[in-house]
Amino acid sequence: MNYQKYYPVDVVNGPGTRCTLFVSGCEHACKGCYNQKTWRCDAGHPFDQAMVETIINDLNDPRIKRRGLSLSGGDPLHPNNLDAILDLVQQVKARTQGKDIWCWTGYTLAELNEKQKALLPFFTVLVDGKFEQDLANPSLPWRGSSNQQVIHDPYQVLLSNEMSG
Repeated sequence: MNYQKYYPVDVVNGPGTRCTLFVSGCEHACKGCYNQKTWRCDAGHPFDQAMVETIINDLNDPRIKRRGLSLSGGDPLHPNNLDAILDLVQQVKARTQGKDIWCWTGYTLAELNEKQKALLPFFTVLVDGKFEQDLANPSLPWRGSSNQQVIHDPYQVLLSNEMSG
């Protein structure tokens, strides 16, 4: 996996002060996307254990009370990114205390494959769906267009959906 940008202090991509990672790789090619440079999987910088350590250390830094980690892109749930994202979120959960994880993806909850669904237990919030320029609304919290959903506890929502449908 590659990543385009990492912000150790971010107050825009989720609630509170956060660490935000913009990964590379997106197959949605949404019209009006503000982050087109992240579409190619080979764009940006290689993501490695040193970057994981940086994120963990930043999340645990007592000088700045960070609420959690935000994953955006590109698309963290792009097939090319799944192994590295799974490793990252497992390490965040194991090596930090009480940090939430938010993830933005162009896939809807219903479109996720089994490997993508395996990440859901680690996410506090999933913002799903492609950006739709015709439905763009800058006043919406945490999303760019009205078709996108902000799903709290996405794993439980998925289980409820599967049981009822």
